[in-house]
Amino acid sequence: MTINFKPGISLQENIKTGYMSLDGVIGTVEKVGFKLVGKSEINANPKDTKDYPGGVWTLPPILSEGQKDRQRFLAIGKSDV
Repeated sequence: MTINFKPGISLQENIKTGYMSLDGVIGTVEKVGFKLVGKSEINANPKDTKDYPGGVWTLPPILSEGQKDRQRFLAIGKSDV
């Protein structure tokens, strides 16, 4: 089975950035027999632009950039899931 969580992006790029599209995740799990019965935007974060050089790990709690732009990334908060 080919898994591509983000349309137009290779699996390797998905792994590198840590971001995956909702449609890709749902499609993949439905292919193996699960069925989506509901979803929520409770953890959505519109401040997350998803374009950081260090991927999702740039944001809290990892803060992979260390002190570089730390306050900016703390202000964004956790990634949009």
